[in-house]
Amino acid sequence: MKLKDVEVIIVGNPPPGWGGRYFTFVKLTTDNGITGWGEVYAASVGPKAMTAVIEDVFQRHMAGENPENIEMMFRRAYSSGFSQRPDPTVMGAFSGLEIACWDIIGKAHDRPVHALLGGLMNERIRSYTYLYPMAHHDPAEFWISPEMAAESAIEMVRLGFTAVKFDPAGPYTIRGGHQPSMRDIGLSVEFCRAIRAAVGNKADLLFGTHGQFTTAGAIRLGQRLEAFDPLWFEEPTPPDNTDALRQVASAVRIPVAAGERLTTKMEFAAALRAGVSILQPALGRSGGILETKKIAAIAEVHNAQIAPHLYAGPVEWAANIQLAANIPNHLLTETIGTGGDFHLKLIRHSIKWEEGFIIPPTAPGLGIEVDEGLARAHPYTGKGLHLEMQEAPCDYQQGNRFMGGAPAEGEADG
Repeated sequence: MKLKDVEVIIVGNPPPGWGGRYFTFVKLTTDNGITGWGEVYAASVGPKAMTAVIEDVFQRHMAGENPENIEMMFRRAYSSGFSQRPDPTVMGAFSGLEIACWDIIGKAHDRPVHALLGGLMNERIRSYTYLYPMAHHDPAEFWISPEMAAESAIEMVRLGFTAVKFDPAGPYTIRGGHQPSMRDIGLSVEFCRAIRAAVGNKADLLFGTHGQFTTAGAIRLGQRLEAFDPLWFEEPTPPDNTDALRQVASAVRIPVAAGERLTTKMEFAAALRAGVSILQPALGRSGGILETKKIAAIAEVHNAQIAPHLYAGPVEWAANIQLAANIPNHLLTETIGTGGDFHLKLIRHSIKWEEGFIIPPTAPGLGIEVDEGLARAHPYTGKGLHLEMQEAPCDYQQGNRFMGGAPAEGEADG
């Protein structure tokens, strides 16, 4: 069995666009006709350029290889061009291709991926979601309304979620760390107060920040949130500064979580050494399934836990689930709501979510059935990247809002 062909399908994500503007699916085919699906989360270049990178990584390091030889292919990609260091674009491309290899391997052996990683550890996988606007909410005002967020949290707990995430702390800016405005600190406190009052001890609060703050700013904000006992303080400082993470982890009595923008065991090991106690790998960027299994093992040595991140499509979600089913130090797995309307349609509802938990699929490979026709029927024709950050700085006069990563109305599907 040899890898023969690759195809990249860029899927436009219709409004409201939870999960990003588009999904980058890869389809691998072997010389004996087995097809495997993967997904690339890294998207720091546009879809056309990323497609070329994925095709190059496949042709250069994987074409003609046995898909089981993942270690060899990983080392080729990791060492490409005399690099031998984490490169989010190349390793993102490899991650999606590697996930597709596991899908092929599972199908070839008629076993789910988790069975090939060491078997089933978690029969039900605890999940969490962002708080999103409900049908009757004003979608523009939701992001700065503690009352609407609390109402959404009550509904998520009613559905069965035992953890909910929110990020009211201001702009998503290219400018690196900044000091939070007093408005942002006050609004963050009010969000935590309202949601905690609404859900009591029925759900954990997950506080996100998207790496926005200086070390001092993150500590100021984090210490104000301690009274509400969040389960984590997510990515409080920029992802390239592990010394800052170390200082925050030492100064704030909330577990620090990080990892959605990191790749390979080298970057995750540095985060663990800095005191991060909850790692959030996105398998479409972190190096793929095997590499993230290694990351989980390193975390186990550090008495840390894994919470696979998802702000992408359902193929990465399926890969996250296969890993989560296997590892002993799993904490939470992110979902888009209860699976996402468009996400679930893309995989013909082949993953089951019930009462706050994901049920690991038992079908071969990733356990999903991709609706290729639906994927092709939603090409992405926009100009934006999967996610983008604003250029404007923090607004200390009029206030700030982060719109949940949603694309502009009508933009996602061109």
